[in-house]
Amino acid sequence: MPYDSSLDQEIFSKTWESSTTRLIVGVYSYNQGVRKVQIRRELKGAESGRPSFAKLGRLTKDELEGILPLLQESLAHVE
Repeated sequence: MPYDSSLDQEIFSKTWESSTTRLIVGVYSYNQGVRKVQIRRELKGAESGRPSFAKLGRLTKDELEGILPLLQESLAHVE
């Protein structure tokens, strides 16, 4: 069965931002299935000003400290 975006439900989403990066912590459920936490990174474009997707990879200490409260909050939305 191919991925169908209409079956993807966002339960929770919060964002942490720095001058160059945006990290989004979200809880999603696909096709009424198990709720899962997703962490996504977006880089702020220097020229366009629009965010672009980037691999999450490793986190700096500031990034980790920024999203820890969001991860704690997301726990309440995961069953």
